[in-house]
This record gives sequence, structure tokens and C-alpha cells, in this order.
Amino acid sequence: MRQAHATHRPLRIAQAITEIERLPNLRLVGEVKGAYGITIEADGLERHLAVGDRCAVETRRGQQMLCEVIGIRDGRGLLMSYQDLGGVGVGCPIIVLDRGIVVRPNRGWLGRTVNGLGEPIDGKGPLPSGPLAYPLRSSPPPAFFRRRVGKKLDVGVRAMNALLNLCQGQRMGIFAGSGVGKSTLLGMMARYTNADVVVIGLIGERGREVQEFLASELGEQGTARSIVVVSTSDEPPLMRRQAAYLTLAVAEHFRDQGKQVLCLMDSVTRFAMALREIGLAAGEPPTTKGYTPSVFAELPRLLERAGPGVDGTGDITGVFAVLVDGDDHNEPIADAVRGILDGHLILDRAIAERGRYPAINILRSVSRTMPACNTEQEAALVRRVRQLLATYEDMADLIRIGAYRRGTDPKVDEAIAYFDRIDGFLTQRKDEHTNLTASYELLARLVAAPPGGVVGKEPPR
Repeated sequence: MRQAHATHRPLRIAQAITEIERLPNLRLVGEVKGAYGITIEADGLERHLAVGDRCAVETRRGQQMLCEVIGIRDGRGLLMSYQDLGGVGVGCPIIVLDRGIVVRPNRGWLGRTVNGLGEPIDGKGPLPSGPLAYPLRSSPPPAFFRRRVGKKLDVGVRAMNALLNLCQGQRMGIFAGSGVGKSTLLGMMARYTNADVVVIGLIGERGREVQEFLASELGEQGTARSIVVVSTSDEPPLMRRQAAYLTLAVAEHFRDQGKQVLCLMDSVTRFAMALREIGLAAGEPPTTKGYTPSVFAELPRLLERAGPGVDGTGDITGVFAVLVDGDDHNEPIADAVRGILDGHLILDRAIAERGRYPAINILRSVSRTMPACNTEQEAALVRRVRQLLATYEDMADLIRIGAYRRGTDPKVDEAIAYFDRIDGFLTQRKDEHTNLTASYELLARLVAAPPGGVVGKEPPR
């Protein structure tokens, strides 16, 4: 126990230093020299501004507009606002703020919905404050002191529990185009997981879908132990970026309390798009598909914050949705994120179109903690199912056009006979829950039973 406290002590020291650094300072005031697009030029503060500092612009409408320094150009600070630039004009005062954005989560945040700055937006009153301040941007625990991923995490989804395990502290990506069922799958995981706390970041979501997700996908059961961070697609890029940072900051708080945290984010792609807007406004050169170099530097900084904790803390199990552009799973953001995470689920539009949900393509999906987390019997069962699916898929075109004849290949005959059973196992309603043990037992009975069904049946179109 003494060693655990010693390992955990640097985190506490870092938080104390952060508090001291945010003590009030002198009031520094500059002025607006120009405003164009989504940026503001600040003058008179060149010796005091640094990238990442926060400022307040006093607009001609008598309002204070929160801004952040996103760059320095020709001796002037480039600011970006957290809201619309209406009312900003030349000569408007710019005040350097004393404190950075921090949050103080506690258990009273459970069941609440907040914006990217940690302010409540659910109409349920103010949020209670915890004793420790957490900066929105922080570093992950030192790699050398992090534990290895833990035991399997039950998420209630048969396809994942049996064939694509998610372990405590693992980071998994859900890769799919629009309308293929990412939000529904995330909602199922939030409702049925056995994690202690669920932190959900809805980044760049459509405004109308927020209430639908909370009421329909998450429901009362999921909401009770969840904290939802929301930044809709119409909000400025800084708010969308901050919402992603806040999601991880809240997850880190509960991890430090020793909790097993499931962190769900939809989507990393919209976080990257917000970073692209910020980078282009700051003058960065566009590279692949217009994304700036800072986007690819920032992605690992965000995603590495999830993962196993150190001794004396819990873990953050991360599931990050990636909206693939034009169903191209090799587009730049998908390719970069896939290389950072510990596995990926591919949601296939063709599978969704024939009515099987969740539309997980088992053969194209990988969990990098398998088979190490499985027993020999479980690993053999998974291999058996994957072999049947692979054999079927290899011959699917021939079966569809009637070119394959029964008896040509015993392995293909067997795969066809088992296909409907496996497909039925992978199909699951969003209000249906199957735990880890039941998932393996059901799959074992399915494969052990003699093959049935109509041999030579065409695959679903």
C-alpha cells in the first residue's frame, strides 16, 4: 500500500503546482487591431501572451467574449473566440485572464449534461464542485508506471463480449460511415457495461440528436451513472475541441478515485475537424485532405490519456468513434487513429443494409488484447467462428449467383450450414443485453450443435 501511495504522489504534486500557477496576477489590457473570419488580432500584449492563454474581449455591445490565443504573428496575438464575433471592433479592450480553464468534478456530476467548458446545460441547476481542480489539457500517467490492461470488461453486446473482447484500460475505435449505427452501439455499451462510471463526449453532434441519444439510446439506466459532455456541430471549433478535452478530464478524475471508467467519444473525426479549423486560422499549412500538422500531433495526446492507470488508481477504458469520410477506412484520420488505438471495430454499411445490427464486420475488426485475455477454450471457439465466417465470405459471390453446388467442398458446405446461426448470434436489439458468460455459452452451444438450416442458401443481399 505504501508503494501505491508513493507512485500516486506525483499526480497530487502536479495538481498542487497547477493550483499555485493559477493564483491571481496583474491585470493586463490590450486592444483589438483587427478581426477577420474567426480570429482576432490583439495588440499591446506581445510580451505577455502565450499560445493557449485565455483572454476576454469587451465587445461594443457591453459583453465579455471568452477567447484563446491560438498563435502569434508579426508580434501580435491571434485570438479565437468561444462564441460568435458579433460586436467586436477595432479598439475593443482585451483583458488577459488570470486563470486557465479547470473543472472540479465529483460524484454529484453523475446524471448531468455539460458543455465544453463544464457548465451545466440540462436545466438541473449548478454543478457541485470537487476538492481538486483538473485542467482540461493534461498528460497521461508515465508509461513506465502504468499497469497492463486488466480483465475483460462486460459491455453487454454479444459480438464484442465473445469475439472482440474489450479489456479494462484498453482503447478501441469504432470506424463507420454516417448512419451505420455508431451512436446506437455506444448507447448499448453505456447502458449495459459493468464499469463503475461512464463518461460520454458528443463532439460535433447534430443538435436534434442530443436529446434522442439521451432519451432513446442512453435511457434512464445509462444516464444514472453517466456524465455527458456535449458540443454540437454549430458551435465554434474551440468549444468542440474543449468538449473532447473535458471528456478526458472528467474521466481522469474518476480514474484517480479508483473507479473503472468507460469513456465513450463520438467522434474523434469531428474533434480533428475542429483542430483543422483552428490550425488553418492560425496560419498552419494544410497537408493531407486539408488537415494541418498539429492535428496529427494532437490526436495521440488526446487518445493516450485513456488507458490503464498507475497503482492506486482505476483505469480509463476508451471507445472512440471515427466517422470515416465516404466510407473510406484508409482516409487520413481513420488511418492515424487506427495506429494509436488497441483495436478497431468496423461497422459495415452492407451489413447494416441487410438489417443486421450492430453491423460489426467480425473479419475486418481486431481487438489487440485477444487472445491473451481468453482461456484456451475461448480462443479455440473464437478461431472456429472466424474460420467459418471467412470460408463463407470467400465463396459468397459464387453462392449468390448459384455457381456453387453442394458437395463440392465440405468446409464450404459446413460454413453455409452454420452461417444463419452465427448471423443470428451477431444480431442484437438495442434493448437486449447479454453478459460475458452468457455470450460464450450461447456461442459454444451454437457451434457445438450439428449444422442445420438450408445448405446452399443464398447469402442475404
